[in-house]
Amino acid sequence: MPRAAVLIGALATALTLAGCATASSSGSAGTGGTAATTTTPGTASGSAAATSGSTATAAASSAAVPAGGPVPAGFAATSVTFVSTQEAFVLGTAPCSHAPCTSIVRTLDRGASWVGLPAPVVALGQPLNLTSAPAVWGIRFGTPAHGFVFGTGLWETADGGEHWAQAAAPAGWILSLEVIDGQVLALVADCTASNGCAQEGNLERRPLSGGPWQRVAPVRVTGATETTDLIATQARVAAVLDGSAVIVTGNGGLSITSHPTPCTTVGVAYAAAVAVTGPDSLALLCSGQGAMGSVGKTVYVSDNLGRSWTKAGTPPLGGDPIQLAAATPDQLIVSAASGASWLYYSGDGAARWDSAYEAGDGGAGFNDVGFTTTSDGVAVRAPVHTGNNADDSPGQLLLTSNGGATWQLVTF
Repeated sequence: MPRAAVLIGALATALTLAGCATASSSGSAGTGGTAATTTTPGTASGSAAATSGSTATAAASSAAVPAGGPVPAGFAATSVTFVSTQEAFVLGTAPCSHAPCTSIVRTLDRGASWVGLPAPVVALGQPLNLTSAPAVWGIRFGTPAHGFVFGTGLWETADGGEHWAQAAAPAGWILSLEVIDGQVLALVADCTASNGCAQEGNLERRPLSGGPWQRVAPVRVTGATETTDLIATQARVAAVLDGSAVIVTGNGGLSITSHPTPCTTVGVAYAAAVAVTGPDSLALLCSGQGAMGSVGKTVYVSDNLGRSWTKAGTPPLGGDPIQLAAATPDQLIVSAASGASWLYYSGDGAARWDSAYEAGDGGAGFNDVGFTTTSDGVAVRAPVHTGNNADDSPGQLLLTSNGGATWQLVTF
């Protein structure tokens, strides 16, 4: 991937490489309806324009990789982003004496070694359990140089995480963010610490190189605040659930299609997660009829990006569903949590399922379950959600190299 070189304007906040407070407190049968709507969005919304300090250029390509420093002692992860098969950035926190303790670590060899990098000076949190103070919960990089940390606001780097600046952001809290096809897509909603997030939000976009945010589409985001994996991407396709429908784009949100799903009844079978499985295919996880830690789950697949659906199989009942991820159309992962946390695996297109990973952690769950190749994948188990890791969450990173069939723990 190209390495963007410089920030245009001043990323001028001096940040240090430590474990806290400053920078180092620094990534079968059954079909649904076939009716579809197509729109070409273009209405500007949110902040009118990116500030000079947050604008980056993807054309510059000679940035040096920041050397980094020590990994903060006790570092625990909450979000991860891979920019190649080997390079990843992880957002998390570590015990420190001067809050905020938000930290970022980076690997260039797929987890064999790590260094600490600067992080935005803002507390770690989560949408479901926040005070009124600013907080972050996700990290995504579009290139090895150009990345974002997001939450109640947006922070941006164009030099591989050596410097960060607060960027212009769409109105609302950013629940999920992805970079695809030269565009930054963000799912946002109006949220408050006392009342949580509104059920109606927006999918927004801006060029990776900078510019104003524009609304792509309104989106129903009911119950979508437990994970940052709300925008599925693969093969230049992005998909996001809109209540019982799915919105799909093949050009970074410049145009979209919307299709109904076969899961439309709350409490019986309702769309819970979507995954892009290829340039023309999707997988859909529907859930309902839960009792005593068991929840019915059904996977549907589509070979025409949601215009029609076929029932493919039923993952195990254990746990409330969290995410659906796909290495290929045949290799699928469902994450779930209740009294324990599970990664369920299917290697035959959802027909049969096995438990590929199970942790007796009281249902701490997963974040950022996804794949960088048809075999390499990643997940954060028991993501940490509090600054200083006050809840003592493991915040562990798991990797797979066989499409999700088995998972291995990576140490920082």
